[in-house]
Amino acid sequence: MMKLVTMMSDLMIPLIFVGIITYGLLQRVNVLESFFKGALKGVKVVFDIFPTFLSLVVAVGVFQASGALQVLTGLLQPVGEAIHMPSPLIPIAMTKFISSSASTGLVLQLFKDYGPDSLEGIMTSIMIGSTETILYTMSVYFSAAKVEKTRYTLPGAIISNLAGIGASVMIAHWMMN
Repeated sequence: MMKLVTMMSDLMIPLIFVGIITYGLLQRVNVLESFFKGALKGVKVVFDIFPTFLSLVVAVGVFQASGALQVLTGLLQPVGEAIHMPSPLIPIAMTKFISSSASTGLVLQLFKDYGPDSLEGIMTSIMIGSTETILYTMSVYFSAAKVEKTRYTLPGAIISNLAGIGASVMIAHWMMN
């Protein structure tokens, strides 16, 4: 059974490509021309969102280098203790709100320090999988789509991230007991 699942997994992407090309040919669409038009639009989107992306990368670097991350971690440590969240996870949770790559670096360091099978490692893995990089996602996608009024997006995203963090704490403790 596992061999069948592995084989299907390996064939899925090539089959999707063949299916798209076959459908395009049956509909009498110039598939190559459509591909080039889509690729050109994609490149334009990359150029449109690059300033936003660059500013976020710089902001995260400044946030970490200034020591603000450590100060904020110290302030939030009592909250972490109250919900039984190990203090090394607090900077990961905070940077995940802003940048996935920055939080990934912290996750790798945590794995080196505690191991991926520790309470901290399991909790981090669940947290990273159940939270989103809110500021990055909102700024990149909203700037690409030229959305100016975000309404309840930020509060809703923050609430859902906090729920993901809380769930990761509960699930990891449940798994380890």
